[in-house]
Amino acid sequence: MKEYDVIVVGAGNGGLVAAATTAKAGYKTLLLEKHNIPGGCATSFIRGRFEFEPSLHELCAEDVCDDLPSSKKILADLGVKVDLLHETTLYRTICKDPECSYDVVMHAGRENFLNDIEAAVPGSREGVANLFDLVDNISDAQLYMNTGKNGPKINPFVLMSKYGDFMRTASHSTEEVEKALGISEKARSIINTYWGYLGVPTDDLAALHFISLLVSYCVVKPTMPYHRSHEISLALAQAFEKLGGEMRYNSEVTRFLFDKKGKAIGVVANGEELYAKKIISNVIPNNVINRSEEKKLPTRFRKMANARKFGMSFVTVYLGLDRTKEELGIEDYSVFITRHRNARVQFDTRADCGYYVVNCLNVPLPDSTPKGTSTLFFTIPYIPGDFPENLTAREYKEFKNSVAEKYIKDYEETMGISIRPYIEEIAIASPVTFARYLSTPEGAIYGYASEGWDNIVGRIAMEKMEFNIPNLYFCGGHHTRGDGFPSGYITGDMTARQVLKDLEKEGK
Repeated sequence: MKEYDVIVVGAGNGGLVAAATTAKAGYKTLLLEKHNIPGGCATSFIRGRFEFEPSLHELCAEDVCDDLPSSKKILADLGVKVDLLHETTLYRTICKDPECSYDVVMHAGRENFLNDIEAAVPGSREGVANLFDLVDNISDAQLYMNTGKNGPKINPFVLMSKYGDFMRTASHSTEEVEKALGISEKARSIINTYWGYLGVPTDDLAALHFISLLVSYCVVKPTMPYHRSHEISLALAQAFEKLGGEMRYNSEVTRFLFDKKGKAIGVVANGEELYAKKIISNVIPNNVINRSEEKKLPTRFRKMANARKFGMSFVTVYLGLDRTKEELGIEDYSVFITRHRNARVQFDTRADCGYYVVNCLNVPLPDSTPKGTSTLFFTIPYIPGDFPENLTAREYKEFKNSVAEKYIKDYEETMGISIRPYIEEIAIASPVTFARYLSTPEGAIYGYASEGWDNIVGRIAMEKMEFNIPNLYFCGGHHTRGDGFPSGYITGDMTARQVLKDLEKEGK
């Protein structure tokens, strides 16, 4: 019978960090991964002579507050070194709404961003600057609530009196806070472009969540790993093994094991029972439920998983082009294209070119493709229910091709360029693709939708009550912080540190 101190299920971003952190502390750690490579979404794939980045648009490699966790600090602490290139341009956003059209390029750096928004919408600088200023109080409040620094007791009266801006942003939507600050509709539309990175329109997205994301991109330049996101995954996997951890690929966990009292004690992988003092799951709670004896799971945990909505997935179109970006007339790395000024309408019309993103990796990484070529990466949001059911193999292929054709045509018309004659390679991924590789229900990349009652504030406040299976911990996009590469790294780090505290306490 194999016994470990810690078993980590899933070598996605969160699982890799969690496993490396517990291994670094000297605990016998096993990391189980269903595929033959690490990373989950953080990977790459090859078609013809092109290597594509499947998921990462931009990485918040650093944080605006030195005392709070960040992907940069977490990777450095684990001895992980990756070649990161900083971006100076955040995004180009094009809105084709006849009543509020614009074509604006936003740059990194607080002053640059404020200058850009003022040039696009005169008179908007002050309101957006006030929005940025809220992050200071938010960061201070997060430090106060960080149990690693201030102990487990949090006084709500202190939060209300000393961290009022935090409390106000935590209880209101992004749109409500922006309107209260007097930010005009056009300015809101431009700065709210990033809502797709969180998967929820700004009228239902917690202001605290969005402001933190916006400022983290604007104040500190976003980055791209030189060798795709798979560079980070491989570096983390190598660090884990160097720290003494045991990695098993092609080892899908098919069952979670519990004792008579409902305490997690191990897992089954490849028919072998493996036991540990602590289990960390980088797989979504719904899958844990499906792979467990139901009567062993707390009722509240099952209700929590069933009550939550699955978050966003995508149809993604990857193009390998036999012309350079200069020959094609492509100048921008990230281009967001919308048909309406309002984020909610963009969300509602997502199936009809209402909101999508196109990235050209050759802009930040000129030699990311063979000489004389370039790539484009289309990201088209889908949510559960959007994807047609019961398609035959032929109908599935036709569906994917029709989506690709529609969005390529819209992009060409919007940008005034031609790309179809120069397509050498094309790959199209759908929610079915992501469900196959990630094993998530509905192919949900973002875990659960962080909206309404189920926002980041509520998740953090209710974490101990809802993730209440003894000895079983969670990390990743389905956990408290929601989706995103940095969130995966940070939840992996925070969860591992909690496991270390519990192991130390039980050891004493």
